[in-house]
Amino acid sequence: MADLVQYYGTGRRKSAIARVFLRPGTGEWKVNGKPFETYFVTEAQRVAAKRTLVVADLASSFDVVTTVSSGGVSSQADAVKMGIARALVLFNPELRKLLKAEGLMTRDARQKERKKYGQKGARKRFQFSKR
Repeated sequence: MADLVQYYGTGRRKSAIARVFLRPGTGEWKVNGKPFETYFVTEAQRVAAKRTLVVADLASSFDVVTTVSSGGVSSQADAVKMGIARALVLFNPELRKLLKAEGLMTRDARQKERKKYGQKGARKRFQFSKR
């Protein structure tokens, strides 16, 4: 039996985590077992998730199988984008320079700020009354 050829990359954004497997194929996408268009509903999410493959000009040469968890759908799309970039670098290390120039290899470290005690939220305070 032939071994399965695949390239793996992990992408993260906020609290979303994406495990991405790139397999040589025809450009078919599965996200958590669902078709790509079913999982990522808006056009902006689809564009964000596919951006890495479009920049590398390899959109139709890989089948993408991803497992995403936590966070919102937009964060998950950005996590998939980063996971694909990391997997492509394993496939072809020469792509690293192109992907880094596009900002696809950089982890977006912004997280949700915690709520503080004595306040309504992370920044918002309770209403102040002078009298």
